[in-house]
Amino acid sequence: MADVVVLGQIGCDVVVHEGQRRELLGGKGANQAVALTQLAVPVALVGVVGDDGAGREVRQQAAADGIDVGAVVLRRSSRTAVLTDLVGADGDRRLVEDVPAETLLTVEDVHAAAGLLAAARGVSVQLQQPGDAVRAALDLAPAHALVVVDGAPADERTRTALLARAHVVRADAREAALLVGRELDGVDDARAAAAELLSAGPRLVSLATGPAGDLVAWRAGPPLGSAGEGGAGPRWTDGEVLVPLLGDDPVDPTGAGDASVAALTTALLRGEGPEDAAWAAGAAAALTVGHAGGRPRLTPDRVSEQARRGRAG
Repeated sequence: MADVVVLGQIGCDVVVHEGQRRELLGGKGANQAVALTQLAVPVALVGVVGDDGAGREVRQQAAADGIDVGAVVLRRSSRTAVLTDLVGADGDRRLVEDVPAETLLTVEDVHAAAGLLAAARGVSVQLQQPGDAVRAALDLAPAHALVVVDGAPADERTRTALLARAHVVRADAREAALLVGRELDGVDDARAAAAELLSAGPRLVSLATGPAGDLVAWRAGPPLGSAGEGGAGPRWTDGEVLVPLLGDDPVDPTGAGDASVAALTTALLRGEGPEDAAWAAGAAAALTVGHAGGRPRLTPDRVSEQARRGRAG
């Protein structure tokens, strides 16, 4: 049985780098699920692919990665999402997304995965999915589960629901601006936005601030991942850390956020404190941007070593 259930986009990631073309399992949901399996977390993926060759191929790739794909829907009369990542020799990058509406989750798709959700220790929801499907997932997540949301919803009703239910919110700069309803410029704005989001319900918020790195802030309380038992531990008093962009010579930012979410979720479920979890998330992102395409290349040891070197620096 899966420890973590990921709900999100699945597609065919076409990477064109210096004239070489590769087709890989991709999409934000799939990338998170792959990263979790690489970090030794049993994971199930809930998403949609088309009833075509590409859909069957990426579903098989996910299964070969060790992901439970029993709740991956093969949507008849639809084609699979194609995410084309063009990376030039000079580092210039362009992402072209072809995501048919039929490959987004419906409420019925989420309800079909209710058994998986009921048994999960963690639920990760990618917010590029329709609001009604996101709300259904939040409603079905068991009370004991760590709920992580990534991105920003398109509607106010879903924003209210996720802030009331999610333990962890992760957003890039654009998504953070949507969450708080104003543009953010730099670390001080991100700090104010994090405080606003934390006051609305989540326990930990991770916001990208641009070149300065990621601001991770948290509220005191029981350790996340502990089913809410006991009082605040010594590592879970109010706090924050600014994790700089780690690693050298980034090639492609695709998938950095997905790897970050996976590492953050893994660390919290394993009982690590918020600061350690924040550095693990930064390390996983750094290990992912060093190659073209969003597919992560993680191991627990590589993440630990990258985090150690980053903190030492």
